[in-house]
Amino acid sequence: MRYQRKREEEKGQSLISKVVSIGFFGGLIWSVVASVAAYFHFTSVSPKSFILRSWLQTDWTDQWLGQLISILVVSLLSIGIAFLYYFILKKIRGIWIGIGFGVVLWFILFWLFEPIFPNIPTIFNMDSDTIVTTVCLFILYGVFIGYSISFSYQQYKDEN
Repeated sequence: MRYQRKREEEKGQSLISKVVSIGFFGGLIWSVVASVAAYFHFTSVSPKSFILRSWLQTDWTDQWLGQLISILVVSLLSIGIAFLYYFILKKIRGIWIGIGFGVVLWFILFWLFEPIFPNIPTIFNMDSDTIVTTVCLFILYGVFIGYSISFSYQQYKDEN
């Protein structure tokens, strides 16, 4: 009895650690992809545009160090987003919920939080390349987070 309870607690901790790693690596992977897209001018915004350049207007924030720090901060913030998905949507299977999650995140960041980021142009002032690229990146991020967490949760439920 005691052994079984301890094993269930370890499985629960294992699931939580998977959510943390999914969130961190999701943020890391997709913010690196966003940085590369910004470097090749597919988009006019990058992680540093949100994280550093909106509050700091120094030279180092526009270089590789600013981009690296921004990627790390996005990766850490992504852990919270992964837990949000875990607590609200973990039981829903499929790719469509991840797509919707990514689109909702995009609207929250670019529409609702727009006044917080003075360095980012409004949606109506963005070029079409930036809108399409960022929406696609957020969709891919949402699918990555959503599908990975739902799969891990289903795997956990099937083991029990």
